Amino acid sequence: MAPRVGCIGIDASRAISTAPTGTEGYSYHLIRALIPRLSPRFDVRLYAREAPATDAFPDTAEMRVMPWPRLWTHVRLSWEMQQHPPDLLFVPAHVLPLYTPARTLVTVHDVGYHYFPKAHPWRQRWYLEWSTRRNVRTATHVLADSRATRDAIIEAYEVPAEKITVAYPGYDSDLAPVRDLRKQRAVRDRYGVPLDKPYVLHLGRIQPRKNLTRLATAFAYLLTRHPEMRLVLAGPTGWMEEPILTRIHGLGLERQIILPGYIEEADKAALISAATFVAFPSLHEGFGFPALEAQACETPLLASNTSSLPEVVGEGGLLVDPKNTPAMADAMQRLVEDKRLRKRLIARGRENLTRFDWSKTAQQVVSVIETLYQEDLE
Repeated sequence: MAPRVGCIGIDASRAISTAPTGTEGYSYHLIRALIPRLSPRFDVRLYAREAPATDAFPDTAEMRVMPWPRLWTHVRLSWEMQQHPPDLLFVPAHVLPLYTPARTLVTVHDVGYHYFPKAHPWRQRWYLEWSTRRNVRTATHVLADSRATRDAIIEAYEVPAEKITVAYPGYDSDLAPVRDLRKQRAVRDRYGVPLDKPYVLHLGRIQPRKNLTRLATAFAYLLTRHPEMRLVLAGPTGWMEEPILTRIHGLGLERQIILPGYIEEADKAALISAATFVAFPSLHEGFGFPALEAQACETPLLASNTSSLPEVVGEGGLLVDPKNTPAMADAMQRLVEDKRLRKRLIARGRENLTRFDWSKTAQQVVSVIETLYQEDLE
């Protein structure tokens, strides 16, 4: 085996989560795919504030667990970068530390706060604006989840296009349709989803950017034709959720709209598989993992025709203007009533998934890392 030529550090702090959402899942799956591809040439060093499960990552990587009570990235990780810098630091799901080594690579997942500032509390919006601006201007190179995100970064922060590489994430290939009705019923019962009612499923945090007030209103229209339907808004509370809950109450749909909270990863496939369709009408997404999760579970998909979603969904979803509530209601009705449409979307969704694979993502990232490393040697 050829000797290793350098050290690649990776911030794994977001990959270690007991309740992962999109960015945590991205970090976990990508790091797992990167380690065996980097290890033959580089030493790989992972940084986290707490120890992961023993089998979380391949053992060819060194794990540095660095407990710290607050401001872990900007204090503890910065100190580590100053005292024991790797040749390159990759941050897949957060912000660069205040002190960085000579070469850095960072993923920017979306800049939705820039286009929908009122969908975020002001403190969060300020931090997102500051940290993303610093990320894209300080990093040696930037990864974007989609062409839409790359273009948004260029527009918002005047970053040269050649500094950004689009690397599509993969999806959890363990997700597959759950056809066992007993498993479906057990999961539905666990989360309070009625066993005798068909339902529309939304996966994601309960927060304004997910466009849930319009989704609830469109669902109210659907109920006039299909009173048997239910809407399940599955996900943890995010921020500024009160207007969403107020709209549900104002529509008188407290019994028809179910909010079960966070869905455990082991239960996700069964809940998706049992749904009539998945609704994902976000105002802005940098990528949109729930769209691929619906396709993986062979469940029809309704999604927005804006930001990255047309790029990600391909022909495997029915796309609508997220600000046009009547159009959304009409699309929901079509998905409930048109069996042939549902079958067509399922088939095209299966085909679309072939574009997304963590091994492809990891190989792209390795190529970027090798290029950055080589450039400094020349």
